[in-house]
Amino acid sequence: MKVSLSIGAYDRVDVKGMADLIQQAEKLGVHYAWSAEAWGGDAVTSVAYLGALTDRIKLGTGIMQISARTPSMTAMTALSLANLTNGRFILGLGVSGPQVVEGLHGSSYQAPLTRLKETVDILRLAFRGEKLQYDGRYHQLPRPGGEGKALRLDQPPRKIPIYLATLGPKSLEYTGAVADGWLGTSFSPDHADAHLAFLRKGAQAAGRSLADIDLHASCNVAVGENVEALIDACRPGVAFSMGAMGSEQTNFYNDAFKRSGFTEDALAIQRLWLDGKRQEAADRVPDEMITRFGAIGTPEMVRQRFQTYRDAGINALTLRLDNKQSLSERIGHLELVMDLVRDL
Repeated sequence: MKVSLSIGAYDRVDVKGMADLIQQAEKLGVHYAWSAEAWGGDAVTSVAYLGALTDRIKLGTGIMQISARTPSMTAMTALSLANLTNGRFILGLGVSGPQVVEGLHGSSYQAPLTRLKETVDILRLAFRGEKLQYDGRYHQLPRPGGEGKALRLDQPPRKIPIYLATLGPKSLEYTGAVADGWLGTSFSPDHADAHLAFLRKGAQAAGRSLADIDLHASCNVAVGENVEALIDACRPGVAFSMGAMGSEQTNFYNDAFKRSGFTEDALAIQRLWLDGKRQEAADRVPDEMITRFGAIGTPEMVRQRFQTYRDAGINALTLRLDNKQSLSERIGHLELVMDLVRDL
């Protein structure tokens, strides 16, 4: 099983610490580093910076928000990053959610899956070196009635893997049909078909199988003997996902937990969060919403959970380590985790 790390907002505050962590991760055999993008740091600049400081680890955007850039700019950026990293770049894309798209970028969130499909179509035209001529519902190139003409990007054609971060059933089906990889969140190997059934359906409809898709799943990892304390430390993060990672009407993380059998809990936690009762929301998170969606506990418990992920069909784990630890503690934790992965 392969392993990746996610670079979040906390890491980019301490740029040297981020670089030291990823350089050490590369030495330990970590395969990927994904640069996140929400409403803080962008996903691109960290990849470019780390590309100059590393040699082997694959660097990806996990994710670029499609609403924040035109498809042609995303293509130019991806081609530039692939060149700067000597072919180690992976383009991860996602639609984000209405609070970010409409609130932060001022763009419409209407028909996000259609917009994603059109973006991927245009990107693949660009990567093949073809003229960017496209007649979609939301993207038309060149713009009708103006003086523009269809252009090829002034960069050599290049195969760049496209990974999609999707959670909704129809979006998962589309991912299964066309993507090189899937960046999964809110995934439980105990309830794998809440995601994989839709990926499989899309793949089969396109004449593919799940084996044709690189399946990544985020995994909260904490190793220690005081299991209860490790679980308690994860409750606020789950509450945040249930209540803050989307609006009351549109929260894909909340919906994914519902499909895994936690409807009552997910709705109750969301309601408490939206009512401003943040601590009560965290306290409401049951142990199973933590232990079934990560690898928490003693070394043997964590090793067994990694086995469960692998048995479910996951190719790579995106480790979510405690970012409140010091750099040396995080590196030590990562060394232990990598030993457990190698035991598989």
